[in-house]
Amino acid sequence: MSYDRLKHRGPDWSGLYQHGDNFLSHQRLAVIDPASGDQPLYNEDKSIVVTVNGEIYNHEALRKRLPKHKFRTGSDCDVIAHLYEEFGEEFVDMLDGMFSFVLLDTRDNSFLVARDAIGITSLYIGWGLDGSIWISSEMKGLNDDCEHFECFPPGHLYSSKNGGFRRWYNPTWFSEAIPSTPYDPLVLRRAFENAVVKRLMTDVPFGVLLSGGLDSSLVASITARHLAETKAAKQWGAQLHSFCVGLEGSPDLKAGKEVADYLGTVHHEFHFTVQDGIDAIEDIKSLGVKMVISGEGSDEIFGGYLYFHKAPNKEEFHRETCHKIKALYQYDCLRANKSTSAWGLEARVPFLDKEFIDVAMAIDPEWKMIKRDQGRIEKWVLRRAFDDEDHPYLPKHILYRQKEQFSDGVGYSWIDGLKAHAASHVTDKMMRNAKNIFLHNTPTTKEAYYYRMIFERFFPQNSAKLTVPGGPSVACSTAKAVEWDASWSNNLDPSGRAALGVHASAYEAQLSAPIANGNVPVKIFNKVPRMVEVAAPGLTIRS
Repeated sequence: MSYDRLKHRGPDWSGLYQHGDNFLSHQRLAVIDPASGDQPLYNEDKSIVVTVNGEIYNHEALRKRLPKHKFRTGSDCDVIAHLYEEFGEEFVDMLDGMFSFVLLDTRDNSFLVARDAIGITSLYIGWGLDGSIWISSEMKGLNDDCEHFECFPPGHLYSSKNGGFRRWYNPTWFSEAIPSTPYDPLVLRRAFENAVVKRLMTDVPFGVLLSGGLDSSLVASITARHLAETKAAKQWGAQLHSFCVGLEGSPDLKAGKEVADYLGTVHHEFHFTVQDGIDAIEDIKSLGVKMVISGEGSDEIFGGYLYFHKAPNKEEFHRETCHKIKALYQYDCLRANKSTSAWGLEARVPFLDKEFIDVAMAIDPEWKMIKRDQGRIEKWVLRRAFDDEDHPYLPKHILYRQKEQFSDGVGYSWIDGLKAHAASHVTDKMMRNAKNIFLHNTPTTKEAYYYRMIFERFFPQNSAKLTVPGGPSVACSTAKAVEWDASWSNNLDPSGRAALGVHASAYEAQLSAPIANGNVPVKIFNKVPRMVEVAAPGLTIRS
């Protein structure tokens, strides 16, 4: 394997270590202690070797529990080798952060692999015919060398001594038992503020991704309030930079600008076409930012997706939120990690803080239920927690803005254009034969067929197919949406506008079938404006 395949994830440093037939390689994106935290990392006598992707937010507290140890660097991840010396495999649950790591104990040639609780960082494991075991942050790092490979399960560790996986993350909510803790808005508010503040630990410039939706706006608001008290502010200044990407006139651009003005951030907009979309992420990095804070995870925890309007009772509602959180590593976490890492950026997600999840998932789900007759829209408990009349976090209409799917918020033409583009490349004849070509997770729309062709061109192995989830979906739903409302079965579409009777800009009923099948006029795709950056005056970030 050439580790150059993953160089995009860490352009600051390349590290390679060999001990016998064990090889550890690492591409570093330096965020904490950029001057001396190069990897691999070691204990005092270098008998324990670690390569890690992630951030350990409680590393300073953990160092205090290791008074007899001498650390080589100021890196937050430097604690891992020393914790292993003291506590063995049980130390993993002590880590508060996002991480994937491989630890080699050269004393007995054993190794340990672990992934964070929710799967914020991506990780894969594979097995070669020669008996080798491969670990990689991305599938492209091992797919050509392994007979079989799969996603490394989140919240698990793999020990070569025991020869298998073990789940180290065992929170109360994981059993899916229905909780009964009364809703306390101030408890929820404090828990989320703590989750955001701990993620302001950085030695490099950073910003927030601001769509103008509830989740990213709350992240930006809390960050702006607490930035001045952080070490980062002393080094880089106390003015927060925010970034928004969208089509000209999109809902997110308008709302994002309004929130940025309200909070006083230095705001950067990127206007794009479908073809240009990915380029905007690279341009963020070119401004000197290496870390961004994002709002992933809120919809899973609070039932924010529009199909939760159809949940018949609190038991069904709660179990579905549990299922959504457990599957995040296959969806939003994977998207956030790979789309930012592709350009040497790190994304931090405070909604997926372990302590915050414990608080939020302990609330009696009756409070999370959507009851429009009582004025309780999706994520009402979160909105209410930050509805402070004396010291408002956000403008009211932003605080109570309806959920937009990620693909809709950047502009409705985004998803319509993708469907149209797919329809121009996938014929009806191809769709009729789809079940004979793609036996696993057969695509049911032209858009899905088009993506599948691209995916299998790069990853033809059967193992690769099995890493991708499938099944009927309406507006980011699982199959539960159809179970809760059978009428949605004829409208399987990723857009939030497919949530008929719920979304304020829902498709008209008579148009839902052709849109779901990808039959959108191709001209929509070709009329989207080209990408334009709207410059923010007074940019002071240093690269």
